[in-house]
Amino acid sequence: MSEPAPSPDLWPAPRPRDPVDRVVSLPGSKSLTNRALLLAAIADGPSVVRRALRSRDTLLMAGALSALGTGIADQDGDWAVTPATWDRDADVDCGLAGTVMRFVPPVAGLADGTVGFDGDPHMRLRPVGQMLAALGALGVRIDDGGRGALPFAVHGSGSVPGGTITIDASASSQFVSALLLAGARYDHGVDVRHVGKPVPSLPHIEMTVQMLRRHGVEVDDADANRWAVAPGPVAAVDHDIEPDLSNAAPFLALGAATGGRVTVTDWPDRTTQPGDELRRILALMGCEVTLAGGDLTVVGPPRLSGVDLDLHDVGELTPAIAALCALADSPSHLRGVAHIRGHETDRITALATELGRLGAEVTEREDGLSIRPAPLHGGVFHTYADHRMAHAGVILGLAVDDVLVEDVATTSKTFPDFAAAWTRAVHGEAS
Repeated sequence: MSEPAPSPDLWPAPRPRDPVDRVVSLPGSKSLTNRALLLAAIADGPSVVRRALRSRDTLLMAGALSALGTGIADQDGDWAVTPATWDRDADVDCGLAGTVMRFVPPVAGLADGTVGFDGDPHMRLRPVGQMLAALGALGVRIDDGGRGALPFAVHGSGSVPGGTITIDASASSQFVSALLLAGARYDHGVDVRHVGKPVPSLPHIEMTVQMLRRHGVEVDDADANRWAVAPGPVAAVDHDIEPDLSNAAPFLALGAATGGRVTVTDWPDRTTQPGDELRRILALMGCEVTLAGGDLTVVGPPRLSGVDLDLHDVGELTPAIAALCALADSPSHLRGVAHIRGHETDRITALATELGRLGAEVTEREDGLSIRPAPLHGGVFHTYADHRMAHAGVILGLAVDDVLVEDVATTSKTFPDFAAAWTRAVHGEAS
């Protein structure tokens, strides 16, 4: 990984001097918000998305769907959505949002016009070719210049034949979710079959399936590596968005790393969000973890224990967990996450580089990291425009003086005003 360009935007990560005792409320889930918005855009009537996250990723999704003729209006802090008209050409800015780059093209095939897609420079490196090839085989005309990457254009004809498609979704579960979300509106539905290495982040596909069923869509997922969506209407359904449990990681780490107590409110008893796995992981690291009355409480131990974990299904948690492992008193091995090399940045190399820069003993492996206890010191922690890398940096700052997190504002991708919320949590005010 090349050395990041120098940046004047260096944020001193706050460090508590005593164990904390905090209660924290979190904004809504990005994954749930963007799926709810897209399903509302293809539904058979108007609906409301309540407690929707307002962040860069969700605003990009709202902008993309609005460009396709969807009515999205503020309604006392919620989003009131009127289905898309699909009657126009459009340009879609994907930013750094994988859900926009992958979820919107399959529905853009329903438009009567040409829809162009592009995004931030790094998005041109993120994998999307498998899904574009699948759309072509399902009857959608794609012009990507043979790159299998941004920028590309979808030439919609007002309908999509659909049918059976075989893809390799080992690079991203979003390839599967994208086709399933649009599939009910295709003439023959869609029958998606995966071949290749195991699909990562399977909980996100389960999230998609459950949301489709809430909208009255028939989904057959009885067989492994196969998901079939029957053609038919998508019922209009109002959604109440859960808090973003992956964004809970640094706040729960605040309790874990300081030997203190942190309670996150409104934690669901049952959820498809991968962030719920934090309960098990933090317990393995020595924390006391309790879910009661909708509140999740984590009490940190005197010293964190290292862990040996396969994070294949919950790869987005890797940066936060890796930072905690760097603070543990025994070795850790994090594996099964080769796919996170294709996230906002190559997260494996970025973590090895930045943890090592602050003194951690890190061995980079093809599919993960090995981390051994070592004295840490302050310095600049680069984020590579990746919100999860910023989470790792602030977690290190809980136990290490003089950690400077570069471009902490990149957290606005999924958590507006994160820096202010984090400072309040560290220094004793509820966020």
